[in-house]
Amino acid sequence: MKAQPKASHFIDGDYVEDTAGTPFDSIYPATGEVIARLHAATPAIVEKAIASAKRAQKEWAAMSPTARGRILKRAAEIMRERNRALSELETLDTGKPIQETIIADPTSGADAFEFFGGIAAAGLNGDYIPLGQDFAFTKRVPLGVCVGIGAWNYPQQIACWKGAPALVCGNAMVFKPSENTPLGALKIAEILIEAGLPKGLYNVIQGDRSTGPLLVNHPDVAKVSLTGSVPTGKKVAGAAASDLKHVTMELGGKSPLIVFDDADLESAIGGAMLGNFYSTGQVCSNGTRVFVQKGIKDRFLSRLKERTEKILIGDPMDEATQLGPMVSKAQRDKVLDYIEKGKAEGATLLTGGGIPNDVSGEGTYIQPTVFADVTDEMTIAREEIFGPVMCVLDFDSEDEVIARGNATEFGLSGGVFTTDITRAHRVVDQLEAGTLWINTYNLAPVEIPFGGSKQSGFGRENSLAALEHYSELKTVYVSMGKVEAPY
Repeated sequence: MKAQPKASHFIDGDYVEDTAGTPFDSIYPATGEVIARLHAATPAIVEKAIASAKRAQKEWAAMSPTARGRILKRAAEIMRERNRALSELETLDTGKPIQETIIADPTSGADAFEFFGGIAAAGLNGDYIPLGQDFAFTKRVPLGVCVGIGAWNYPQQIACWKGAPALVCGNAMVFKPSENTPLGALKIAEILIEAGLPKGLYNVIQGDRSTGPLLVNHPDVAKVSLTGSVPTGKKVAGAAASDLKHVTMELGGKSPLIVFDDADLESAIGGAMLGNFYSTGQVCSNGTRVFVQKGIKDRFLSRLKERTEKILIGDPMDEATQLGPMVSKAQRDKVLDYIEKGKAEGATLLTGGGIPNDVSGEGTYIQPTVFADVTDEMTIAREEIFGPVMCVLDFDSEDEVIARGNATEFGLSGGVFTTDITRAHRVVDQLEAGTLWINTYNLAPVEIPFGGSKQSGFGRENSLAALEHYSELKTVYVSMGKVEAPY
């Protein structure tokens, strides 16, 4: 099974190779097979990509938002026409089951191109401000060259979530995918050119953590948008701040998912499972601390165990498969280490906790795992695991669970399951997180803002709010009379 691209990078409308860059392999997580070999960007590749973006951006910014939006909407159409092929590539890139990628990955990227393409004409309007005889007006202007740094859990989606608002605002983008999932973004760049995007506006370069600083510190870069871990976010934000670059950070989480006694049990369990096991648990907004009120704890755990043990693990290309491998052996080893810490610190292993016996080969599979009787001070309740490990904690009162839910450095997401809608609103109003759900979990349509607070980052992806992070206001005061000066 091969997925070798024409070259490692996509710059100025075409594939570009530089074999002087450090070679690295793209691994299919289900088998351990090398499916592509690429080269990390050299400084010369970085310069070529940024120069291309800088040159193309001026002419692009001069186009009307409607004209820019038309190209993005065409890109969305092409992505939908090729959804199956893009989904299979995403599965090869990440190991996620095809039943997931075919509905959640390229489609959500296409949604971003369609949404931002559709709002281009109205979303970028300014204001008229009457000032008596005089007046002022504002206009949204592009920032220039933007850098996007992606994570490996949703590579195609992230490439589009960052690219769509950047482009519609009149910017150019240089996007660096994770070295674990290098393939999807190249296809996105290809499709944009096919849709009519001028060459140079969306460039993709490969690399690892050594490549990021070459982009972030470049004097011609005006904006950096990162999806990644908190430690990486701190480094990138610090480097960008030294040159006062615009920054958006979408980082990690340890989000609370609160289940009250009166919740619909099956819905709450389904939400908790989706919020912990979808994408093999590799989702930053996952509700990995599941607080269950004591009145339904036993019923919740019994049914959760039953449903979890029915999850079908297997070949990600089989549409019946519900759980695929983790993205890499290193990530699986990290998760297995957390599982051992959970057992050592006294949590009750309800189910899972190891490598499935019935999955052969070199695939990086892991069982969906549930710990019960977890307490707040345990390592698995404090640190982001980023794998299919659910921690179930119990609680007595509303005030107690709000305080405990907020007792974390993170603030990305949270959720509440209850049939008391008044209580639901009361609780989410007090949870310290950027994105919250009531009686569901992890839905993130492009129409709504997505992002975190506290150590989980700042700025927002998606919705009209994203336009504010890829443009800035220019204010113009217009005098209708003569200037009177006292000297």
